[in-house]
Amino acid sequence: MPELEIAVGGKTFTVACQPGEEDYLRAAAAQLDAEANAIIAQVPAGRLPEARMLLMAGLMLADRLAGVQDQLRAAQARLADLEGRPAARIEVPVIPTAVAESLAEIAARAEALAAAAEERAGGRQAPG
Repeated sequence: MPELEIAVGGKTFTVACQPGEEDYLRAAAAQLDAEANAIIAQVPAGRLPEARMLLMAGLMLADRLAGVQDQLRAAQARLADLEGRPAARIEVPVIPTAVAESLAEIAARAEALAAAAEERAGGRQAPG
C-alpha cells in the first residue's frame, strides 16, 4: 500500500492509500490544505490547535460538497422532467384549400395561355 506525505495547513502527514489512488489523494489533500490555509489566515498564529483546524477545514469542504450535491439533485430532477416530456412537435404550415385551388386554377390558365401562344406561333411561317 503506497504511503504519501501530504501537507495540510503547514503540517506534514504520512497517509496510506490504495495503489493507483495517489493522484486522488494528492488532489483531496490540496483541497483540504486550501481550506486549512484560509482558516489559518483568519486566526492569530498559534491560536488554533491542529485538530480544530483540520476539523474546521473538513467541515468547510463538507459544506461545499453538500451545496454541489444539492445542485446535482436539482439538475437531475430537471433532466428527468425534460426526459419525461414528449418530443417537441414541429408545426408544418398547411396551405388552406381555397389557396391551393386558386393556385391550381392559375396554373391551368397559364398552361392554356402557353398552349394557345404556341399554337398561334406554330401557324406563322418563319421568313426565309
